[in-house]
Amino acid sequence: MPLNHKKVAVIIAAWNAQGTISRAIASALDQPETAEVIVVDDGSTDETKRIVLGFIRKDTRVSLFEQDGNRGPSAARNLAISYSRSEYFAVLDADDFFLPGRFQGLFSFDGWDAIADNIAFVPETSVKNFDATHLTHRIPDPQILDLASFIEGNISKPSSPRGELGFIKPVIRRAFLDEHQIRYDENLRLGEDYALYTQMLVAGAIFITLKSCGYIAVERETSLSGKHQTEDLANLLAFDQRLEARNIIQGAGRRALVRHAAQIEAKLFHRKILDAKRMHGIRKAFVEVVRKPLAAPGLVSAVLRDKLRSPVPVTKEVRYLF
Repeated sequence: MPLNHKKVAVIIAAWNAQGTISRAIASALDQPETAEVIVVDDGSTDETKRIVLGFIRKDTRVSLFEQDGNRGPSAARNLAISYSRSEYFAVLDADDFFLPGRFQGLFSFDGWDAIADNIAFVPETSVKNFDATHLTHRIPDPQILDLASFIEGNISKPSSPRGELGFIKPVIRRAFLDEHQIRYDENLRLGEDYALYTQMLVAGAIFITLKSCGYIAVERETSLSGKHQTEDLANLLAFDQRLEARNIIQGAGRRALVRHAAQIEAKLFHRKILDAKRMHGIRKAFVEVVRKPLAAPGLVSAVLRDKLRSPVPVTKEVRYLF
């Protein structure tokens, strides 16, 4: 099929994105393969809706749906998928943007259920003068992503900038999700992409990654992506535990899943201690540790490593996901 006959729905979940939504939508409309840009307003209280309506008046490919309150990205994306009519869809965060020709580069490869190019993380302070010609990762070097490698790639490394493989933003063949009845887990506000891609790989998806860049993620020091709430971590841990209990993953994939769950459990334990200390004082926090006498030593060790390591600041340099 000729490249310009590929039809992609670009899905944007937006919450108070008045400062960046125009750039995101414009970058999606610039792709000849874009048939739809579906924006879901997730309970914004700023000018996001007004800005999107301005695009709708100018381009029939843009549509807007509104959620009742802030229900999170998973619910917003599922809503957008339900309204999309394209063979493929791609998620675009409201802070981010596509580079020109992104879809053309992805569709030059065949035989996949999902395909993702590299992500360039650009500091917010550098976006205005960003020059894509300076990107160094330009050779695609396609690789098939397997389940074990993907889960392993979501285990964060100490003293390193956040770069979990769950950040990737693939183009996804809609029919694969429909065939296997896969959608975003609406219980998740953290790790929702990780959960979706894991489900796809468990179901046998052919997932290709490229080292060439077509997606720009804007890094902000105030980003909420690294600030995890107790409930968010608990729900992500529950996803891993349910998957492990189904006993459908063996070998390296299962070992990676166990390690990923252990890391999430350590972060959750840490979060609970902080919650107990904030609400009831240090004595209550100590009780939380005593309640898990067998797990506490390993979990406390992980917490201490996390607390004692120096925070990784947002730099002025562009970095890449892989």
